Amino acid sequence: MKSRPLLEVTNLVKHFPVRRGVFSRVGAYVYAVDDISFSIAPGETLGLVGESGCGKSTTGKLILRLIEPTGGTVLWRGERIERTSGEAMRGIRRELQAVFQDPYSSLNPRMRAADIVAEPIRNFETASRREVHDRVAALLEKVGLRADHMIRYPYEFSGGQRQRLGIARALAPNPKLIVCDEPVSALDVSVQAQVINLLMDLQRELGISYLFVAHDLAVVEHISHRVAVMYLGKIVEITDKRSLFAFPQHPYTEALLSAVPVPDPRVQRKRIILAGDVPSPISPPTGCRFHTRCPYAFDRCRIEEPRMKEVRPQHWAACHLREGR
Repeated sequence: MKSRPLLEVTNLVKHFPVRRGVFSRVGAYVYAVDDISFSIAPGETLGLVGESGCGKSTTGKLILRLIEPTGGTVLWRGERIERTSGEAMRGIRRELQAVFQDPYSSLNPRMRAADIVAEPIRNFETASRREVHDRVAALLEKVGLRADHMIRYPYEFSGGQRQRLGIARALAPNPKLIVCDEPVSALDVSVQAQVINLLMDLQRELGISYLFVAHDLAVVEHISHRVAVMYLGKIVEITDKRSLFAFPQHPYTEALLSAVPVPDPRVQRKRIILAGDVPSPISPPTGCRFHTRCPYAFDRCRIEEPRMKEVRPQHWAACHLREGR
């Protein structure tokens, strides 16, 4: 029997008002996230990929309730958290944690490593000083740091060590889902591999689920079970990673995959160069939002917005080209 998803997002929308003039009247909206749906199962990693500004990080913030949605529903274990507040939301926040993109700015420079990791424990639990100390030491060792690192300040760590410290902080309240907002993009390539492998080891050991936000498809292929491709506030394709990389069904996904380096110099990959720039999220194109850059666009694409359809088994895409296949 298939287990119920931990997280279910349905028709999620976030529009930011653009205020203009002396009286700061709303003159337009930024359509950051515009009607997206997906789910995450226990112990699963969903990769969320796309160009900068497509709404990936905003999606993560909506799930964490760092910002409020304009519309749609977010179900956590069957409970609508966009309507939850107070003590009930406090309990849910313990199970939803985040690892942020920049390990340099996401840690308080005035706090020692021990206090940074201990803060979530003290916030959500009643524990003695000795218990907190022992748990912090164990968490630091679990992420590849040493117990004697507890007395250090963030500036005394390297970039990779800082991100490990951020992961330890996220693990402290024993979460069920961690939103990883481009957690390795600010790190050296060799350190990226270490952090990704650490996240995968923690998932196997603890059964944690991840929403892994990234723009590096090679990283996403390594860590994810399923992948959702996002463009200008919309999810245009979603499936398991093997199907996505072997049989991409949306032209935007094809273009992204064509830019992934191939480690074998004997393999030649045809690069798809997209014309033009990404349209403004304040005034997105009518019809398919990708039609202004799509090499296969036809008249229907400019008028009618494509709906997400299952074009292959467990493989959904929003593209008029795939209808009838």
